[in-house]
Amino acid sequence: MDVFSRLAPFIQDFIYENKWEELRGIQVAACEVIFDSDDNLLLSSGTASGKTEAAFLPVLTELYEKPSGSVGVLYILPLKALINDQFKRMEQLLLDSNIPVTKWHGDASVAQKNKLIKNPAGILQITPESLESLLISKRGACISMFSDLRFVIIDEVHYFMRDDRGIQLLCILERLKRLTGVNPRRIGLSATLGDVSLAKN
Repeated sequence: MDVFSRLAPFIQDFIYENKWEELRGIQVAACEVIFDSDDNLLLSSGTASGKTEAAFLPVLTELYEKPSGSVGVLYILPLKALINDQFKRMEQLLLDSNIPVTKWHGDASVAQKNKLIKNPAGILQITPESLESLLISKRGACISMFSDLRFVIIDEVHYFMRDDRGIQLLCILERLKRLTGVNPRRIGLSATLGDVSLAKN
């Protein structure tokens, strides 16, 4: 069975509507890893090469076919501006999916945050600092929010390898794992990785 036919119907429709002629190599390869293994994944290729879609096409298919009982995907980005940009892209992709996406930062809607706390589902886009704050201020809520977390996607991995933010992020993810008892798969995305083995570690 080819990769395209394994994607969720709403994703197939999105591809048709946007007149994609074919899936890129990185997208096919990522789908094969996500669909056919339990491995973590590191995607490194040039800007505008389809990395974000490579991660999300199979991940969203998995979430569509087997909905999570909490936030299913934790999408970590280094900057609030990147969250806002990616939120618009995700909204378009998810229009016909019934999978919600919520952005979480200082300027994000409090009503949407409260809605997610009461009914955790879909994708949460957040910075490491906001995730740490969430773990501190709403520790109890985090247990139910992430009780069925399937994937952690870390965008712009190179940002977190430059300084202590990377160590901070690893510590936050370990705290989340210990709090919930859940060990989600990790997917890293980057256009500029000097040392792939360091990023893998």
